[in-house]
Amino acid sequence: MPGRRGAREQEEDAAASSPPVAAPVAPLPEPLAMLRRRGLDPRRSRPDLPFDPGLPRERLDAIAARLHHYAFRLFLRGAILHREGFTPEQATRYLPADGARALAEGCVADGIAERRPGGRYRLLHPARSFGGTLEWWLARELATRLSCETAYGIRSGARGLGGDIDVVAALEGKLLYVEAKSSPPKHVTVGEITAFLQRIEALRPDVTLFVVDSALRLSDKILPLFAEAFDRLDVPPPAPRRLFRETWALTPHLFLVNAKEDLIDNVCRAVAAGLRSLAPEAACPTSTSRSPAKPPSRPSRRRS
Repeated sequence: MPGRRGAREQEEDAAASSPPVAAPVAPLPEPLAMLRRRGLDPRRSRPDLPFDPGLPRERLDAIAARLHHYAFRLFLRGAILHREGFTPEQATRYLPADGARALAEGCVADGIAERRPGGRYRLLHPARSFGGTLEWWLARELATRLSCETAYGIRSGARGLGGDIDVVAALEGKLLYVEAKSSPPKHVTVGEITAFLQRIEALRPDVTLFVVDSALRLSDKILPLFAEAFDRLDVPPPAPRRLFRETWALTPHLFLVNAKEDLIDNVCRAVAAGLRSLAPEAACPTSTSRSPAKPPSRPSRRRS
């Protein structure tokens, strides 16, 4: 058996080898660059939207403005399920017939849907689910309201890290990660939450939000699921603390948010609480120093 090569021979072999060919790396938006610095290879997924993301800015503004209406989000979620067409009543059971038809006509006005014979409508760009639209809207609103760079629908490129990264943002040199759930709490599983907690471990964001686009209470189903998920990971579950309404802090940097009253306002207030928890102690603490900050006001938009 030949003897082991000595240090000199090993160095000579290494010196004689050709230099590695570096693959070209395109510049990344800051949120994706922050993921790359964490050892990931982030790549954008193809947008799963019921409209063309290349529409003119004013059309996208109108769509985003409509999405602030919870009833419209419920309607669009139902419409997406009927790829071959739908009546307004098939898209939502939460509105009277005239209200549902008004939302359908709003989709036509915004270039999302077309009229079909027999009082039916059809989306012009079928989507697999409402999840992609929720991610697009959250990323857009965060960028607008908080003046930060965002990205949505990201494949991490990390082996063993299941699921896409829904929304990330870079603000004040910190990484924000948002997991967005478009289905009601009863459809969220402990397996999904366990995978979410494992993604947090891999991403190491500074502030994390678990956002459920539902007006239902998170304390009934989501909080117990988080306790079960922590137990599965053999981690003592943190004690949840209510910030306001159904927005909860599990830790100073992990928040659960629902859509009660205004989803984007709730998200912004949770982000503010997370950033404040990362800041140094106030030079002169007061009794109000830990209260959740009010979100910035939403810019006025004209609907088409």
